[in-house]
Amino acid sequence: MKKNSLIVLICLVVLSSCVTTEYWKMKIEIPRRTELDIEAFDTVIITPFLVENEVEEFDLSKEIGVYFEGMIKRKTKNTAMTRDIPLENEALFESSDFWKNQERESENTLFLTGTAQYTAETRKALLKRAKKRYEDPFPTEARLEQRRFFTFNMTLFLIDAKSGEPVYKRDFKETQNYDNPNQTSYFAFFDLIQQIQEKLLRSVLGLEQVQERYLVIK
Repeated sequence: MKKNSLIVLICLVVLSSCVTTEYWKMKIEIPRRTELDIEAFDTVIITPFLVENEVEEFDLSKEIGVYFEGMIKRKTKNTAMTRDIPLENEALFESSDFWKNQERESENTLFLTGTAQYTAETRKALLKRAKKRYEDPFPTEARLEQRRFFTFNMTLFLIDAKSGEPVYKRDFKETQNYDNPNQTSYFAFFDLIQQIQEKLLRSVLGLEQVQERYLVIK
């Protein structure tokens, strides 16, 4: 009896080893929940941003406005424009009376505004490089190299012109580094604001996020 059981067990092991499991890797789009439906409004007015520490190479507030105006026109159904609304301090972002007085022609309007801080610095980093075979008895060497680092902090408000109240607020902090120690702040600005754009559009448009999934086939 034990001999027969052993034979059956061996057969099962052999059969199981012959069964292969395959899988397909697929990319699917997962819809996101929007925090605010920006297209429920007719117009988005971009105001100057309060900037901490002006950038020498370019006008940071102006470039933010131009970029967001183009983004909204390309990516949404909204009308977008920039408007010079002087902002004296951050307390105005919470002042409903101030914002209700800025737009009297259409109440179905959003103001896009906020604060921005942009910094650049050059750092020295100790980098290791693998040496070629027979080049040296030690496998690696270390040397100091310069890298250019940029940081873009932004607090962004979307304010309903009808109520004067913020309906969306988000803090962004984006960083980028480059091997080129002479990389310009203007070039890095566009890399950084594109990162902000992607996060913002996912919040206000519910853009799908591409994720990988595995389908197992036996």
